[in-house]
Amino acid sequence: METALHNATFVIVDLETTGASPKKGSAITEIGAVKVRGGERISEFTSFVNPLIPIPEYITDMTGITDLMLADAPIIDAIFPEFLDFAGNHEESVLVAHNAPFDLSFLKSAARNLDFTWPNYKILDTVTLARQLLTKEDVPNCKLSTLATYFGTSTEPTHRALDDARATTEILYGLFEKLGSMHIFTVEDLFEFSKTAAQIQRKNYWGITSI
Repeated sequence: METALHNATFVIVDLETTGASPKKGSAITEIGAVKVRGGERISEFTSFVNPLIPIPEYITDMTGITDLMLADAPIIDAIFPEFLDFAGNHEESVLVAHNAPFDLSFLKSAARNLDFTWPNYKILDTVTLARQLLTKEDVPNCKLSTLATYFGTSTEPTHRALDDARATTEILYGLFEKLGSMHIFTVEDLFEFSKTAAQIQRKNYWGITSI
């Protein structure tokens, strides 16, 4: 049975971190997520995370998150199970992120470190989708801030997890409207389209990343 897009549950997630990669010792400092179905917001998840390491000055300059703000925050050991519970069953929820490989690298690293089995979520990357659906005449790049301006989102990206997840949610539904004109109405058709988009991008690089 195929799942209509308007019946699917999407969990849009955004992370703030101490750096670019968990492989280089960077850690999560904030998780924000929005759960939606049929264009309706069901619930939200947000939490600071104490990374147990100092935040580099350039990260504080970008996000406004300081060591003091995280001093009493829970560590990832406590927050990660709560996030997985929020995200829900992998057979029912589609995980969405803007530049998903970045966020997934940190989430999967947390799962490994905490001896969790990472659920086999379907993953949708709004960068990939935007590059396929928009042209350079529409937007000069596929940064989150650029797409937020293009779609006129009510939430402005701020390099804070929940704000950025909310903006990504609005961008996702803006992209879905464009999919409708291409007769893509199911989750299965969406992922087939996304797979084709990724293949095209490998041959002809469109633009830049996510911020």
